[in-house]
Amino acid sequence: MFDISILPTVNASLNLISFSLLISGYAMMKRGNIAGHKTCMISAFVVSVFFLISYLTYAALGPEKRFGGTGWVRPVYFTILISHVSLAATVPVLASWTLMLGLRGRIEKHRRLARITFPIWVYVSMTGVVVYLLLFRLFGPARTMIHEGL
Repeated sequence: MFDISILPTVNASLNLISFSLLISGYAMMKRGNIAGHKTCMISAFVVSVFFLISYLTYAALGPEKRFGGTGWVRPVYFTILISHVSLAATVPVLASWTLMLGLRGRIEKHRRLARITFPIWVYVSMTGVVVYLLLFRLFGPARTMIHEGL
C-alpha cells in the first residue's frame, strides 16, 4: 500500500526542482546556450507534469488540511495561497503553449509568450514551496475535533 502522506513533501520537492530548472534555463538562454535552455525548460515542464499528477492524487485521496497558523501569519498565508492557486491554474496552458512555440521554432512568438509565462511559472513554483513550509512544517494544519478525538 502506498502512503500518500509523503505526497506534500514530494510536491514541494518537485516545485523546488522546477523552480531551479526554470532559473537555470533562463540563465542558459541569457548566455546563449540554447541547447541547455531547451533541456532545462523541457525538464521543468516534465517535473511540473509529475507535480500535477502527485498534487491531484493527494487532493483526491488525502485528508483535508486547514491552515493552523494564527495572528499575522494567517492573512499572509491566505494571500500567498490565493495568488498561488489563481496563477497555478494558468501554468499548464501557458507552459504548454510556450514550449510548443519554442519546439516548433516560432522563436519570436515563443519569446513574447515566455515573458508572461516565465515569471508566473517561477512565482507558482516558489510559492508552492512556501505554502508547503507554512502549512506542513512551520504552523501545521489546524486541529479539528476528529484530531482531538472528540
